[in-house]
Amino acid sequence: MPTQTEKPSRTPGSGTFRDDAVHDGTRFRSTREIVTLGVALAAVMLFAAIGGTVIPQLLSAWRGLTDAPDKALASAMLLNIAIILIGWRRYNTVSNELKNRTLSEAEARREALIDPLTGCHNRRSIAPAMSDLHRRAETQDRRVAVVLVDLDGFKHINDVHGHAFGDDVLRQAAQRMRDLLPADALLARIGGDEFAIALSHDRSANQDVERLVSLLIEAVAKPIVRDDIAIATSMSVGIVGCRDVAPGLSMDEWPNEMMHKADIAMYHAKKHGKNRYVWFEPVMEQELKFRSQLENGIRAGIAAGEFVPFYEQQVDIESGRLVGFEMLARWQSPALGLVGPDIFIPIAEEIGVIDELSECLIIQAFKDAREWDPSLTLSVNISPIQLRDPWFSQKFLKLLIQHNFPASRLEIEITESCLHDNISSVRTMIASLRNQGVSVSLDDFGTGYASLSQLRTLPFDRIKIDRSFIREINNGEASSKLVDAIVAMGAGLKMPITAEGIENEDILNSLRSMSGLKGQGYHYGRPETASAVIDRLREHGLLAAPDNELGSAPRMAIGGA
Repeated sequence: MPTQTEKPSRTPGSGTFRDDAVHDGTRFRSTREIVTLGVALAAVMLFAAIGGTVIPQLLSAWRGLTDAPDKALASAMLLNIAIILIGWRRYNTVSNELKNRTLSEAEARREALIDPLTGCHNRRSIAPAMSDLHRRAETQDRRVAVVLVDLDGFKHINDVHGHAFGDDVLRQAAQRMRDLLPADALLARIGGDEFAIALSHDRSANQDVERLVSLLIEAVAKPIVRDDIAIATSMSVGIVGCRDVAPGLSMDEWPNEMMHKADIAMYHAKKHGKNRYVWFEPVMEQELKFRSQLENGIRAGIAAGEFVPFYEQQVDIESGRLVGFEMLARWQSPALGLVGPDIFIPIAEEIGVIDELSECLIIQAFKDAREWDPSLTLSVNISPIQLRDPWFSQKFLKLLIQHNFPASRLEIEITESCLHDNISSVRTMIASLRNQGVSVSLDDFGTGYASLSQLRTLPFDRIKIDRSFIREINNGEASSKLVDAIVAMGAGLKMPITAEGIENEDILNSLRSMSGLKGQGYHYGRPETASAVIDRLREHGLLAAPDNELGSAPRMAIGGA
């Protein structure tokens, strides 16, 4: 999510100095200097008064013309000389002390406004500097554009090469941008790997901004070499112009609003492929608000039990017999209605609640499936995020035991993308599940570039051909031959095949010639609620017996929907 802009703080605790505190200190220092200097001047004046009497007497006594001067006056004059010397030395000491303190405070104020790593403005100082730039631009009939930069993959650089290397990347990236920016442009580091740029331009010259940003992207992308290691990075950039913010904002509000909208545009650049720039558009902000509502709704929906399993029939293509169901997630949202998994699953993965969501659905599916004929299988999809947990197989098997669901009736489906994360870990998990009787299938085969060697070495029980190939099976000889090749490969590897996306009778007839296939798709019916599945099974005599021992009940053929 885009980070929120931070309002510049001017409290002492935030690292800056309040003006009134500085003025109080200045007044205090001036008072000390005046008092010290006043004491010294008073001593000089007293010396002049006493010396006017004592010194002539001393000169006369030295010439032998008169007696020695009064001892009390002479002592007073000597004491007065000592006071003058001490007072003047103290004045110099205080003066030097105050000068050093003034320099230290000025340096502290400067450091509070400058990022120590890159020498750029920091988050606190960029806002007032942007306001000043905006004021100057208005007097010159110019506009200000704000550019937000995020280095792509910077966390990976830190994790792999260390923070010292990461710091060097930040310094060099900042210097490369600084070298290209106009003299009056502002550059600030506002986060770990985020930079903000503000520059003025002619009102009708947005292309100048785009040209400069393109140069910045190109410059930062050049490899950074340190300790004989070359690292190439890229950056995602969001741009916003003055016209994109509401008129009438105060100078305090304007910088924060500009950076907020540039942040939204940068998020879109990162979301749509990185290494590019995107201008802010109002619809982006609406999408971001909707995304935030979805995130909050998903979290609340899990707690409220709004996520429920639907079930899609799986049928033996040759006989037409119902052999099982695939569990598909649905969100019964009070605000949005029935929401499909393509909307909420990616968000649940990103915000870290996919484990909790999946567990709730699987537990409910176990309860639902116990009412079916024991010969019917249950298939559930596992997210690649879940397979990153080294304890996934143990947790999954624990669920089976807790809810007394037969492992032999369960099939989990994983996609090809899981194989690219950590294939050795995935192999171990698959083996652990299969050892307990759980079947494992490779879902969406053909879309993730799984190799034949992976299929041969990984202990899969089934391959599911992606629906995109099945839908095109009658639209060209190449598509049909591709499906034939996958089926032949499955036969060679002794892996049964399931064809997804059977939408009509023509596709079904084409698949009937390929023996041993299971199929699923809207031709057999759309995904149904648990209660609708019970009604269907009751109609065909495929409900579990009261003692749950109806394992030998005959399976009835299911006609197309």
